[in-house]
Amino acid sequence: MPALPLRDLRAALSRDARLIGLDPGARVIGVALSDVSLTLASPYGAIARGKLKANAAEIAAIARKEGAGGLVVGLPLGLDGSFGPAAQAAKDWGMAVGEATGLPVALWDERLSSAAVNRAMIEADLTRAKRAARVDAAAAAWMLQAALDATRA
Repeated sequence: MPALPLRDLRAALSRDARLIGLDPGARVIGVALSDVSLTLASPYGAIARGKLKANAAEIAAIARKEGAGGLVVGLPLGLDGSFGPAAQAAKDWGMAVGEATGLPVALWDERLSSAAVNRAMIEADLTRAKRAARVDAAAAAWMLQAALDATRA
């Protein structure tokens, strides 16, 4: 199943279905969840990056529990918008997770989401330990919110 444009994914969702935002990192996958109106993204949690089958099972369980009908996977494009090795790895991983979970996937540019979230957390005076515990889910929410905002009808 190829990646869908986000507008097409939104249009294909059943009524009251949510979207899951995924920010795949080398060690941790940030997870965010939209509301049922596809207006607001919230941090959901983080999953330790491991074997694809295990990660896909965790994501599928979240989708079932929360009523999600699709995945938005963060695509780390280069600062100049180029599609490099990190973006290819994220795309390949996202497509494999989509296939393993049976959920449709859209890809979304997540350039600098972690940096922006870290900066906001520093400004909020969160300790390094608190930032480390929350940055992955917050970055996923940042990326998902940008996707929702850009594709609002």
